[in-house]
Amino acid sequence: MTDDWVPLWLRRAAEPGHLDFSDSLGRARALRRAMAVAAEPRQAAVLVLFGGSAEADPSAPGGLPVDAEVLLTQRASTMRQHRGQVAFPGGAVDPADTGPIDTALREAYEETGLDRDGVQPVAVLPKLFVPPSRFDVIPVVAYWRTPSEVRVVDRSETERVVRVPMAELLDPANRFLVRSTLGYQSPAFQVDGMLVWGFTGGVLAGLVASMDWEREWDRSDVRDLDEALAAVGMSL
Repeated sequence: MTDDWVPLWLRRAAEPGHLDFSDSLGRARALRRAMAVAAEPRQAAVLVLFGGSAEADPSAPGGLPVDAEVLLTQRASTMRQHRGQVAFPGGAVDPADTGPIDTALREAYEETGLDRDGVQPVAVLPKLFVPPSRFDVIPVVAYWRTPSEVRVVDRSETERVVRVPMAELLDPANRFLVRSTLGYQSPAFQVDGMLVWGFTGGVLAGLVASMDWEREWDRSDVRDLDEALAAVGMSL
């Protein structure tokens, strides 16, 4: 799926078996097995879109360039599920979609207005279960070879659309773990007034580790989820 448009620092995402989410999303997979019921999970896809220079930085972990960024959204606080949470652009499969890449690109366009022609898919990852909404979600990793304007298209669904610098996301001061009162634990990133956790935090943490972009951070820093959300003006 890769071609000359995909920078070397991102191509490893397409290597079979290179990405490992066993640490960051193992809990979600365990919950799926424990919650198996007759009804089939609904299907969805999200766009994990990275932008930045095509030239790798040889002095940085994994060659990640200084201008690397990832596109995130913040769901509207009025949504029934996952309200106010930070997420990748994406959503449920439409019968007219030709596959997960088409779903991810269509949903990203509908949520952020991005020009899908400027996006180069790199890898389609295995589906991951999201217990609260009972979705099987396929992350589609892509490179933003021609960045376009992005914005909030529908405020009833999305409050913010943010191009988050990877340098800020990976700053050890912005990384920790969160734990809910039910015992659920998740990698978390605090950036731009947002708490990135849950499915989104787990996918990012898995990618960062597998792509060798990681900077050493304090894994013993475990914070109460409600308190971490309140610190940035968010809530469950």
